[in-house]
Amino acid sequence: MRTLAHTKHPHDDAPDTAEAFQRLATLPEGEEREAVRQDIVRAWLPMADRLAGRFRNRGESLEDLKQVAALGLVKAVDRYDPERGAAFESFAVPTITGEIKRHFRDHMWTLHVPRRVQDLRGRVRAAYQELSHTVGGRAPTVSEIAKKAGMTEEEAMAGLEALDSFTALSLDAELPGTEDGYTLVDALGGPDPALDVVIDREAVKPRLRNLPEREQKILYMRFFRDMTQSRIAEDLGISQMHVSRLISRCCSQMREDIMRDAAA
Repeated sequence: MRTLAHTKHPHDDAPDTAEAFQRLATLPEGEEREAVRQDIVRAWLPMADRLAGRFRNRGESLEDLKQVAALGLVKAVDRYDPERGAAFESFAVPTITGEIKRHFRDHMWTLHVPRRVQDLRGRVRAAYQELSHTVGGRAPTVSEIAKKAGMTEEEAMAGLEALDSFTALSLDAELPGTEDGYTLVDALGGPDPALDVVIDREAVKPRLRNLPEREQKILYMRFFRDMTQSRIAEDLGISQMHVSRLISRCCSQMREDIMRDAAA
């Protein structure tokens, strides 16, 4: 097995691969270039594993996180340009960390959570863990977390609410404190039929205004005052049959106008 000769940086997992990267940049595609590339990746794998370890105990296995970090490392090796002068470590660390965070965002959250809230969650979590060792056996307060994390109390509340939001609770889950099988789905509302009435009324209003005054009065008496056709006929001095025909004609005309406008 080929090994990559290198000296160590202050971090044991940060090898000096500057010479190998310079060589990699000059080699054409082929077996030799791929061998050098793999040597560089192997040399930096301990650093990738260390970065993955920072995200342990967050709902994902360490081995899976190491795989994600290794993928980020490969991307960093392929994208790194030694001619820009920056050390590979300063380029690789944010690339690997970003890959791990992207994994959590894309694969761990059941529902889409805004990036801002995810960032707040991370800061709140770090502040909470640090304060838990110093506040004497109690949970840190919102104001303490906000002060420690350098954010407002409102932002701290948002971060706290997101702490356990990787997964969604089933609608069939029984609510805490209930003993009668009351579930989340029982607490959900249903369609409000009054909304359809509002839409219908708004659609009818301009057509009602365009009707002759007598027809407007007949419809008002019938549908808003709930008067019988015979009572309407008596009040207006016309036959009940005539009232029936007027109501039918007005309703049919308004229905046709509304349907035509909707189709247009």
